[in-house]
Amino acid sequence: MSKRDELITKYAADLRDKCGMNPEMDLLTKVTIGCGPSIYNKDSATVSGTDPSELNTVKNNFLIKKLGLKDSSDLDKAIDAVMEKYGRSNKNKYRAVVYYLLAKHFKKESVYN
Repeated sequence: MSKRDELITKYAADLRDKCGMNPEMDLLTKVTIGCGPSIYNKDSATVSGTDPSELNTVKNNFLIKKLGLKDSSDLDKAIDAVMEKYGRSNKNKYRAVVYYLLAKHFKKESVYN
């Protein structure tokens, strides 16, 4: 099993165990691949749910640039909802899982087709 496959398995477990959802593995795989090499770096593989600059990066680089959404308070609310769903006390919020949840939230799975 490749390192990426191991990470995808870990992300799927987080979605099941911490978020209470059964992940669509095809979409999760595509989101993970879309994260590029950041998934292999300990710092960039996770998202700090309490760091405003980190959350702004998620908003600008993923929601606006990748998903093509317009900047609005809805984006901040969605990020907040995802952080809540993933568990605020959970220190390791994996970037691929956060992006997966946001893509599902905005029904933008088609970006990965």
